[in-house]
Amino acid sequence: MRELKMVGLDADGKHIVCETKDPTEQFKLAINEKLKAALRGEPAPPEQPQLDISVTNMLSPKEIQAKIRAGASVEQVAAASGSDVSRVRRFAHPVLLERARAAELATAAHPVLADGPAVLTLLETITAALVTRGLQPGKISWDAWRNEDSRWTVQLAWKAGRSDNIAHFCFTPGAHGGTVTAIDDAASELTDPNFDRPIRPLPRLAHVDFEETAKPAIPAPQEQPVHTRRGKPVIPAWEDVLLGVRSGGHV
Repeated sequence: MRELKMVGLDADGKHIVCETKDPTEQFKLAINEKLKAALRGEPAPPEQPQLDISVTNMLSPKEIQAKIRAGASVEQVAAASGSDVSRVRRFAHPVLLERARAAELATAAHPVLADGPAVLTLLETITAALVTRGLQPGKISWDAWRNEDSRWTVQLAWKAGRSDNIAHFCFTPGAHGGTVTAIDDAASELTDPNFDRPIRPLPRLAHVDFEETAKPAIPAPQEQPVHTRRGKPVIPAWEDVLLGVRSGGHV
């Protein structure tokens, strides 16, 4: 091992210049933490490997499923966490099936009305309400997600003209299909037993009778009494009335 002798610092002050016994042979030694620790008599700090890794907010499979179960979509979870969509979809698939199953079960539940659960199911009630209002019940979609209190929220989406509409229900599984309770005004209106009324009440129109009114009867002309020359009416005798004889002796 060759021995070096310190000559001094180089121009930049970041290296120590050393030389051997031959002054023409010089070396540079970087001044780093390891060298400083050695000069102080301290053990050198361990070297950290330099890894080229991009740090992202990587979610665990359990966290991904929790967010999907709470109503988030695959795309929303992937964008928020910086994860790949395919990775999120792989763990989200069973939870999406769970949500679809909950929505299907809710359609067979019975809406809770003022006097108790209805006889019709939610699907039957919604179908009747939409048909009555001139809408197509085949163009509706269902979704469900679980809240923090472990209760299911069910969403109904339908289109009326160019407007997109949604209604939300709280689904409670139980005997005979369970029950659903309206959460917002749209849900309350669709499950109203009086759903045959129009969505917007119309003012009552005045009754117009298009039938031709009966013409008033024209009274028959009354026979004028016969007058005498003196101007007084002649009163026929009783036997004249029976025999049909007018006054004056004419039949």
